[in-house]
Amino acid sequence: MTYVASPKRYKDMQYRRCGKSGLKFPAVSLGLWHNFGDVDVTDNFRKILHLAFDSGITHFDLANNYGPPPGSAEENFGRILKQDFSAYRDEMIISSKAGYTMWDGPYGDWGSKKYLVASLDQSLKRMGLDYVDIFYHHRPDPETPLEETMGALDLIVRQGKALYAGISNYPADEAAKAIDILRQLGTPCLIHQPKYSMFERWVEGGLLDVLAAEGVGCIPFSPLAQGMLTNKYLHGIPDDSRAAKATGFLQTSQLTAKRLEKIKKLDALAKQRGQTLAQMALSWILKNSRVTSVLIGASKPEQLSDSLKCLDNIVFSSEELAKIEAILK
Repeated sequence: MTYVASPKRYKDMQYRRCGKSGLKFPAVSLGLWHNFGDVDVTDNFRKILHLAFDSGITHFDLANNYGPPPGSAEENFGRILKQDFSAYRDEMIISSKAGYTMWDGPYGDWGSKKYLVASLDQSLKRMGLDYVDIFYHHRPDPETPLEETMGALDLIVRQGKALYAGISNYPADEAAKAIDILRQLGTPCLIHQPKYSMFERWVEGGLLDVLAAEGVGCIPFSPLAQGMLTNKYLHGIPDDSRAAKATGFLQTSQLTAKRLEKIKKLDALAKQRGQTLAQMALSWILKNSRVTSVLIGASKPEQLSDSLKCLDNIVFSSEELAKIEAILK
């Protein structure tokens, strides 16, 4: 059956301006890090993509190594993009990244111009695209000069292979340097993608201040701490969960008794707010005006539907915030 997008797709989604740019993001974006690789079920992730777009999610976030195996998420997304979304390409923000190991040898990792340019060319072929909207350097490279890495992003934008440049996983000091270099080159840094959740708050130690001062957007990934900030693990580890997958990044060793006790207390507070734990965790990220969008994953359409309800209540009282801080200590 031919996919036709819902005519009401922009009705309920909130859109936020990305830093000082002209681009707006949906408050919730869909990441394809997990659940879209060759090890996953095509019919399932096609339904997730349909639901996302029908719900006003216009931003789809990928990287060269997403899968598994690496590259398969882009290939699968590209196939569905051609089959179902070709008429809607100009309504979509599609991003990719390079910076982690993608192929053997000295040119398939980190941040050299050689690697970044070649990787994006491969990503474009996998997805069947002429350009991506955003291309990120995925992580800092301790050996390649920052000028070279940022110069590669500038080159890629000038070549028309990406409309905007971004960085990911950069600490505050390196982010400030990268942003300054890109500005001098004439290709402003659009956005930074850091890991941020109730359980991982390093961005509050300076990065958010840098991004706000520089007019750069922020799109946190792993806001649900790989599923720990959901009700999935309140009563054990389900067979279909990330923690149960050998290919997953969340391992059972992370679900300590102390962590589970915090999860249960947060879940109780979420219920008082009329939310699920996942909804509250996402709302907690979005309460910050310096956050442009929150990047979520989904293993099934129902999970995505649940997460989107976070937009119904992103306001926290001072009492609620104090209770959350007490739980997280």
